[in-house]
Amino acid sequence: MTQPNDVDLYERPLARIRRIVVILAIGGTVFVSIAYGWQTGVGFLVASIASYWSVWRWHRVVESLGPDTVRKRIPVSRFILQFLLLAAVGYVIVKYLEVNRLAAVSGLLVGAAAVILEIFYELAHGA
Repeated sequence: MTQPNDVDLYERPLARIRRIVVILAIGGTVFVSIAYGWQTGVGFLVASIASYWSVWRWHRVVESLGPDTVRKRIPVSRFILQFLLLAAVGYVIVKYLEVNRLAAVSGLLVGAAAVILEIFYELAHGA
């Protein structure tokens, strides 16, 4: 049996985390929409998309820490602006769509839930 290289050990879990986020976002949106109405479902979906973006962003941050990184760094002002924009979008969603705050926060936690599920997967199946 061949041993996976370091890239496989890094890329496969990240791919699974992305898939888990999408599955939780879709399943959660359907459940929340049926249980609490379409507006709350849209809020959960948008928050889940923000959670996916956050997972993607952390992946980019971790990649930029390596010694072989040749990408130019993003200015701190742009980084702060992105998070302010995300906060503004969240405010508009909760304020004007009248979305349940609990559903929005739950959607934001989809990324964390995906990471926890990946940890359980790795513990059960080994690295």
